[in-house]
Amino acid sequence: MTSEQVLQIASEYLSEQDVAYLRRAYELAERAHAEQFRKSGEPYIAHPVQVAGILAELGMDPKTIAAAFLHDVVEDTDVPLKEIADEFDEEVAMLVDGVTKLGKIKYKSKEEQQAENHRKMFVAMAKDIRVILIKLADRLHNMRTLKHLPPEKQRRIANETLEIFAPLAHRLGISTIKWELEDTSLRYLNPQQYYRIVNLMKKKRAERETYVDEVKSRIQERLASVNVEAEIHGRAKHIYSIYRKMALQNKQFNEIYDLLAVRIVVKNIKDCYAVLGIIHTHWKPMPGRFKDYIAMPKANMYQSLHTTVIGPKGDPLEVQIRSEDMHKVAEYGVAAHWAYKEQKTVDDSESLETKLSWFREIIEWQNDTNDAQEFMESLKIDLFSDMVFVFTPKGDVIELPKGSVPLDFAYRIHTEIGNRCIGAKINGKMVPLDHELKTGDIVDILTSKHSYGPSQDWLKLTQSSHAKNKIRQWFKKERREENVEKGREMVEREIDRKGYEQKEVLTEENLNRVANKFNFTSEEDMYAAVGYNGITAAQIVTRLTDNIRKQQEDELDQQTITEAVEDLKTYGTPKKGSVGVRVKGIDNLLIRLSRCCNPVPGDDIVGYITKGRGVSIHRSDCPNVDNSEAQTRLLPVEWEGGQQKSKNYNVDIEISGFDRRGLLNEVLQAVAETKTNINAVSGKSDKNKMATIDMTISIQNISHLHKVVERVKQIPDIYAVRRIMH
Repeated sequence: MTSEQVLQIASEYLSEQDVAYLRRAYELAERAHAEQFRKSGEPYIAHPVQVAGILAELGMDPKTIAAAFLHDVVEDTDVPLKEIADEFDEEVAMLVDGVTKLGKIKYKSKEEQQAENHRKMFVAMAKDIRVILIKLADRLHNMRTLKHLPPEKQRRIANETLEIFAPLAHRLGISTIKWELEDTSLRYLNPQQYYRIVNLMKKKRAERETYVDEVKSRIQERLASVNVEAEIHGRAKHIYSIYRKMALQNKQFNEIYDLLAVRIVVKNIKDCYAVLGIIHTHWKPMPGRFKDYIAMPKANMYQSLHTTVIGPKGDPLEVQIRSEDMHKVAEYGVAAHWAYKEQKTVDDSESLETKLSWFREIIEWQNDTNDAQEFMESLKIDLFSDMVFVFTPKGDVIELPKGSVPLDFAYRIHTEIGNRCIGAKINGKMVPLDHELKTGDIVDILTSKHSYGPSQDWLKLTQSSHAKNKIRQWFKKERREENVEKGREMVEREIDRKGYEQKEVLTEENLNRVANKFNFTSEEDMYAAVGYNGITAAQIVTRLTDNIRKQQEDELDQQTITEAVEDLKTYGTPKKGSVGVRVKGIDNLLIRLSRCCNPVPGDDIVGYITKGRGVSIHRSDCPNVDNSEAQTRLLPVEWEGGQQKSKNYNVDIEISGFDRRGLLNEVLQAVAETKTNINAVSGKSDKNKMATIDMTISIQNISHLHKVVERVKQIPDIYAVRRIMH
């Protein structure tokens, strides 16, 4: 999609003035990204153009699309945020800032930095939901171009997408983005299953299309006879949903009956129920498979009638019935509320605000949580887990994470009801506070003014982050002095348990350093947090002792290497082998390449000191040296004279793909084209037509290996090529 095509889509629902505004945003982005290119080799500006295009197709307002054009300008170029605010306005600048990563702060790990980036994004999103719509469009285009990145990065990004962004798209009701994110993630995380399902679906496609056409014509005849206008579509199940059903229910592909559904879109709600009556009259409904999401919409605003009937050939057939407005919300979710914004009423805005009230809680969580990774875990529990829907005695619906107990319900109603809770009735019967709630339960909370308040055990009973945070707040406020003293004792006990001297650890400078690290304003605040279980004593002590531990480890490393070299001398060290590797600072050692990981020139390597057999060379990521015992016998080593061409090294690779006639021959031919010797080859195929070829090849260095792998991956029906360790 070009910039002109994006502007053309926008012009179909925006004024000329708005389109001119978008053109200015594009021109600024084009100038800013002029010298930049993506991994694929295309100009960088192509990415913001595609992101803006996705949002234009959703019918978003001008400021969101302008921010999409500019979303990487502040992060990746010299253009400051103030220039965007001056050139456009504060609103666009706020949206751009919301999706800009934190770049100038140092973190102890990539995981911590990523968690902080997510926290910043979610907090910005809680202030304006359009931030996440830009981020979802950004992630969608990145997933579409993921093939240009290395395999490790592909898997990391796909996993993050499946854990955070796809569930978030679902929570916002944007099914068009959700399904594509899930399917694309599966393609990189489990290519074998992905392509297997694709191939199985291809085989059944003609059969499915004939079946759907027959069903559609029968429904159309019935609706025409009662003068109901409707659009009828067949809807094939998405690859990821089939995969989940096969994995969770342990089913084979041919055991899944709801691979397709028929969707009927009518003019209004009255027609929805009329069509339902016609469907149930014509085909027999299956018991327990009817859901009325019109009377009781899902939390992401989705509305439809779902029913499963015994279809024309005696197989189950799922039918979805919805109005045109419901269909827009089902496809575009919260984004539908920004389309044609000038036509929206005040009631619409208030309705949206109410439906998304759970987002406002994000601000509370962020204020109560010092640790970004803890914040993300809380978010995953409350926003992305399976949900249960329970009722108040007055009939209001309350949504809670699966596994919630009456205490979660009480705190969701009101903080004081939670704090004074002494018991609960479910469906009129008394139950304990750890009773697990089920969808449809009517929950009545019993309270007392004379209650002593929450118990520490409640933190273990509750499932929702909302309830846990309210309980922690109570302890934080009501028992500060007690918590400070309790926390101090817990930290001192933990220091003693780990064998450190309290005088050495609990210096004023060290305590202030750690308090700042965890964003506490004082040493007492830190102790209080330990006292009310806001943070563990072990986390604090780990930080307090990190400098001492580092000093001890450095001393131990030096001592270990000295002792290990003495070992080598004691057991005898035959002369150095010609494997192209040398130990830094030590000559005349027996050196051999390990067979478990087969390192080759260009790999990151370490030396492991064996008893009586010299130094064994392993890849740095080899699991055989990734343990505490092995770590004490490692030596720094390096390849001699760069990547040697005179010597060949054996490497084991595994090739997987869809089994077909001639596949093995094509693989052998492809390897031969790279002038590579094959020392061993074996292959097998399972009942699902998945082929696995194991091969030992003789290569000169890591570049040579990459060349072989890239050539094999070009063969049709090859899903993955990976280097294997024994």
